[in-house]
Amino acid sequence: MTSIYLSPYNIYGNNLVWHQHAVTRSDRESINGHKGALLWFTGLSGSGKSTVAGALETALHARRISTYLLDGDNLRYGLSRDLGFSDDDRIEHIRRVSEVSKMMVDAGLIVLTACISPYRDERQKIRKMFDFKSFIEVFIDTPLEICEARDPKGLYKKSRAGEIKNFTGIDAVFEKPHHPDIHLNGQELLNNLITKLLYALRDKTIIEI
Repeated sequence: MTSIYLSPYNIYGNNLVWHQHAVTRSDRESINGHKGALLWFTGLSGSGKSTVAGALETALHARRISTYLLDGDNLRYGLSRDLGFSDDDRIEHIRRVSEVSKMMVDAGLIVLTACISPYRDERQKIRKMFDFKSFIEVFIDTPLEICEARDPKGLYKKSRAGEIKNFTGIDAVFEKPHHPDIHLNGQELLNNLITKLLYALRDKTIIEI
């Protein structure tokens, strides 16, 4: 056994070693009947990330594909309940989500994350955690004015009124992906977007449809 790199958050440093388990990701994938992968949905609040990710999970579940959906807001009720929305807290939130996602992909699941994840550099760090076939960045490209008109949670209204600070797209930056693996128009019909995603997963040999 050899020591592995540990993040600065780990207080035990070089006193830990990686334990290799007998059951591998390939073993789990063979039982599931499909590959494990992470679809990382990014976009502004109100762009449709959660809606598209949820509809895709429903479509995959109907095909008896093992999935799990990690929604950024839901995770702040538990995994990241101690974090706010400062730059450092956003980065730590995404780090936690990416580590959980990696374990789930290792379990052979298709994982869908719906997180604003506004920083390009942080999304690139997540990509480097996976082999190139297992990480799929999905950009839900919806103009700010459309997101603000939708405002499903009333957050844009609160931000404009000064009730929320550091709100992405208003007084906090969102860095669009330069080369997302899948680029979707958030104003398209939901069924069309799901069809595109299913075919993309097939073309990447993750599932059969």
